[in-house]
Amino acid sequence: MVFLNERTYLSAVEGGKVDEFHVLYEAAVEKVKGEFGQEHPIWIDGEEVRSKGGTFEDRSPNDQRILLGLFQKGTRADAKKAVESAKRAFPAWAGTDYKEKARIFLRAANLISRRKYYVAALMSFENGKNCTEAIAEVDEAVDLVRWYAGELIANNGFEKEMGRYVANERTKSVLKPFGVWAVIAPFNFPFAITAGMTAGAVLAGNTAVLKPASDTPYMALVLYDALMEAGLPPGVLNFVTGPGSTVGQELVDNPGVDGFVFTGSREVGLSAFKTFTAKFPKPIITEMGGKNATIVTAKADLDKAAEGVARAAFGYGGQKCSACSRVLVHKSVKDEFVKKLVAYTRNLGVGDPVLRDTFMGPVINEAAYEKYQKVAAAARKDGKVLVGGNARKEGDLKHGFYVEPMIVDGLPLDHRFLKEELFIPVLAVATFNSFDEAMEISNSTDYGLTGGIFSNDQHEIDEFFRRAETGTVYANRTMGATTGAIVGAQPFVGWKMSGISGKGAGGHYYLQQFMREQTQTTYI
Repeated sequence: MVFLNERTYLSAVEGGKVDEFHVLYEAAVEKVKGEFGQEHPIWIDGEEVRSKGGTFEDRSPNDQRILLGLFQKGTRADAKKAVESAKRAFPAWAGTDYKEKARIFLRAANLISRRKYYVAALMSFENGKNCTEAIAEVDEAVDLVRWYAGELIANNGFEKEMGRYVANERTKSVLKPFGVWAVIAPFNFPFAITAGMTAGAVLAGNTAVLKPASDTPYMALVLYDALMEAGLPPGVLNFVTGPGSTVGQELVDNPGVDGFVFTGSREVGLSAFKTFTAKFPKPIITEMGGKNATIVTAKADLDKAAEGVARAAFGYGGQKCSACSRVLVHKSVKDEFVKKLVAYTRNLGVGDPVLRDTFMGPVINEAAYEKYQKVAAAARKDGKVLVGGNARKEGDLKHGFYVEPMIVDGLPLDHRFLKEELFIPVLAVATFNSFDEAMEISNSTDYGLTGGIFSNDQHEIDEFFRRAETGTVYANRTMGATTGAIVGAQPFVGWKMSGISGKGAGGHYYLQQFMREQTQTTYI
């Protein structure tokens, strides 16, 4: 099969149909509003389940007056039943022909593609992404599912004839599933990352229990519904909402879970890794964030650099693992660059993400909102805030979690804001005197997810690529200095504390992580 990216908004721009794009999105916004406020079940073995733990509210970060829905506050008992369901479904699903597995997921991808504006509109309400970011995420989900299905087909279900040591032997290498996987999804890409992790686990022949982030359960439910409608058998995928302290902990502790895939914080990822593998060697795949830097050299196009850095720092409010949270600028161009960066940032529209001209919507919840204000106060004390640093409380914005994009200068290089992932729209500026110093500063964190450089000197670019201790690196990327990896083009992979496996989502090596090799030799 030939893989093609969805490219919805980019195609609209190239085809002169941006107005049509917005009309379709805005119609979807009105449609989803009519579906808010309902109660949604847990799904175990294809059956609706109401938890004894009760329900929790899913409210919009755009406006806390909007109740999106009520979701089940799952218990450990609910998660345990889901694991048992997945265990029962595993033998039949593992034995299903790989072409049929791929067909089911391709049908699901097509269903989602046809509903992309609806899904994007719902996402804007649930996690606060603006219209273009939301549609791009839906496209990414479709791309990931199609890419992994294509990989399964292209590799003949991962069966390969091997060589012969003696004339009468015939040997095959076969990649086989492990069993039941726990899929723990994040709030920031609640559809694309969830779809990619789920497709990776289940296309490989495993069954799964999907636990979404409690801030964004609706998006995972939409994915679950699409897969069921596409023909995924009951029990192959089970959907359980609820706290990490109950549902999440049961999935970590339960000996019936054979594999674990997680995207989220460093603290939770490391804790899961230690607990999940404590008694028995089992596969765990984690992506645990980043502290990503962009280097702006004396030979950079400063206008492009300012745009690329601002987009990477403040796209989705800095709540991306790939967000640029540090910009390192050569001393000779720092003043000019910072002037351009601040001017560009001042023009970024902050507001309701469903509105056409909004660039940055709210942060995800009250905890992030309060964290931003504490960081702003510390930044004013320890450095100089060049722009931003305030919560937005005018008009209807006071009902959501809106803040300004913030740039801070003058922090010492060992300051925690230059070391720790903050996951809010805060960008720290630092100065360097030489390229070697820039690389040393860039590499001086525990993380290694993404990185960027702006330079018109090919030698500097080559050196950056050679020496960067990060899995995903870009040169002169104006659309986002450290962000925006595309399925099939830029496998998204972290090094060091950013990830365990060293294999990138949307690349050729991701799917195999959910399988183990068996060598089959017959003598005739």
